[in-house]
Amino acid sequence: MTGLSIRTGEWVVVCDGAKALVLENVGDAKFPNLKTIEVFEQKNPATHEQGTDKPGRTNASVGVIRSSVGQTDWHDQAEQTFLTQLVQHLDAAVNAGKTKSVVMIAPPRALGMLRPAYSNGLKGAIRAEVDKDLVKMPVHEIEKRLSAG
Repeated sequence: MTGLSIRTGEWVVVCDGAKALVLENVGDAKFPNLKTIEVFEQKNPATHEQGTDKPGRTNASVGVIRSSVGQTDWHDQAEQTFLTQLVQHLDAAVNAGKTKSVVMIAPPRALGMLRPAYSNGLKGAIRAEVDKDLVKMPVHEIEKRLSAG
């Protein structure tokens, strides 16, 4: 599926805006054997379940014109916070020497949220990014998808 070989000892991070699996390949490049190192999850209900206030209103500085203020998307903010914390955790792991190489697997939207948070050290450790949503799959299925390249 990906045409990407996962090296021995390489970390594979499979994530979306609410869950992340940090896996390590203890197999080889031809037959990956992904071992779960850590799992991060956050409950993130829909925005309408999180926010209770109506959007605010504002008055123009001149005249009687009123306009509404956009409603905060609490769901998006929670996803961004979760992904930023994940990047900080991965950066600390790379700096501590726990891994030298990382493959990031996430949906395109999550990758777009992750990239601005990458430090230079983490950018150097990221060998590949795969824009797929595999986080809900069992680990053995992720292995199959990665080795079916």
